[in-house]
Amino acid sequence: MVAPRTWRNLRRELRGSALAKIGIVLVLAIIFVAMFAPFIAPYDPYQQDLQNSQVPPLGFSTTENETRSEMVNGSIQVIEEEVTVNATMAHPLGTDALGRDMLSRTIYGARTSLLVGVLGTLLAVLIGVTVGLTAGYYGGRVDDGLMRMSDIMLAFPSLVLAIALIGLFGGVTIRIPDPFVAVGLAPDMPSNIVLPGTVVLVVALVNWVWFARVARGEALSLRSEEYVKAARALGASDGSIVARHIFPNSITPILVLATIQVAAIILLESSLSYLGFSGANLSWGLDIAQGRDYLASAWWIASIPGVAIVFAVIGVNLVGDWLRDALDPGIEGEGGV
Repeated sequence: MVAPRTWRNLRRELRGSALAKIGIVLVLAIIFVAMFAPFIAPYDPYQQDLQNSQVPPLGFSTTENETRSEMVNGSIQVIEEEVTVNATMAHPLGTDALGRDMLSRTIYGARTSLLVGVLGTLLAVLIGVTVGLTAGYYGGRVDDGLMRMSDIMLAFPSLVLAIALIGLFGGVTIRIPDPFVAVGLAPDMPSNIVLPGTVVLVVALVNWVWFARVARGEALSLRSEEYVKAARALGASDGSIVARHIFPNSITPILVLATIQVAAIILLESSLSYLGFSGANLSWGLDIAQGRDYLASAWWIASIPGVAIVFAVIGVNLVGDWLRDALDPGIEGEGGV
């Protein structure tokens, strides 16, 4: 249960911070869009329409060269002419090179980014907090061994280490049935959510170190507290002391760091998708990669999912800053890609 003082701090910081309000609105909007994507997306994100490929978003138009053949004086002549392609309300954010609706793909791409960000962070918290609390509570050789292992992990750039781990584990995707489609509420939409399982595991293995360092610092300071000594004197086991006394009093900085790390993991997942290592069929990073060859003629294919990434990361970081200021003003955000 959250203490009343914590709620007061959260409300006070929220009232005085316009940026925190913007962050909460952005995060809630992205969560809402991702959850109810089958009802919000106007088309199946996989649906192709080559007759309407590279349609620009509303407010823009583009020109392209069209070649056609005509019979002139008994002979066939090839005629090239410049044709203006205008935006249409049917595709407010335009279409990609295969005629797939960019709005629908951006909406469904939010699902992949959020799932990887949240699940990857939870797994990183589980690994990192376990290692950090163990190292900080026992100290000595246990602490030295576990922390030297984390130092080795920090010696490698996150993206390079993630690519190496994907090469080691291989690509594994998990198909999660879409509950709305399964019950027949959105029969024309994709029936499965493709979760890149390997990416979730990899981003957790890359980012657990930050949680281990924070948890270790908390455990080092808490293990000398009087209530911990009293519990030990009463015969409580080490596991019980860590679970009932050390971990609950360490949760605040871990929660703040977890919020900030979600944004870092979204960026890492997008980078892996851009490089072709994700395995997901719908991803903001994948759409950016597919649009890079059309930047001169159809800039929106890569730009729209890029803008979605920017809003998602800004929103999560603003919420993380709000939690940090309200819950633990002394903690410095760590981590990154």
